[in-house]
Amino acid sequence: MTNQALLIIDYTNDFVADTGTLTCGQPGQLLAPAITKLADETHQAGGWVLLPTDVHTPNDPYHPETKLFPPHNVRNSWGRELFGDVKTWFDQNQVAENVWQFDKTRYSSFAGTDLDLRLRERHVDTLILTGVCTDICVLHTAVDAYNLGYHLIIPADAVASFDPAGHAWALNHFKTCLGAEII
Repeated sequence: MTNQALLIIDYTNDFVADTGTLTCGQPGQLLAPAITKLADETHQAGGWVLLPTDVHTPNDPYHPETKLFPPHNVRNSWGRELFGDVKTWFDQNQVAENVWQFDKTRYSSFAGTDLDLRLRERHVDTLILTGVCTDICVLHTAVDAYNLGYHLIIPADAVASFDPAGHAWALNHFKTCLGAEII
């Protein structure tokens, strides 16, 4: 196993499909070849391929996103299923020891999860962040990872947003404020 983990963040129908509740549409859809290529490379090299996936309960009065967004990524719904070729890749590889999907309920993949513990147990010190949205969940995951001491790699062709200005700002922030490698 390597010291790297690939995170495929929130690549679901609700965030990527044309009819998704909070879709970034075509910019997100165009990521699939780059993400699946990275997943294949990471998996074959013995690295970890992790899929932190947003999950919600409709109209949850205790969740701050309830006031910000319509219901999305509801457990056991079409909207929460992985999108397109990434779903196919995961379905074919999910039994592997170094591939797993897990629930997250906040923007960051670290908030309220055991991600940091599981990465440290596996001696991971480098994270490759992919998925959507560059300026929301990828950004919040990157900030937490930076604060926890992880080295960050962001493939520019494997992240996207519904907001081109937010996407560009986040890529710059990753590089200039978090010391991430943008490849």
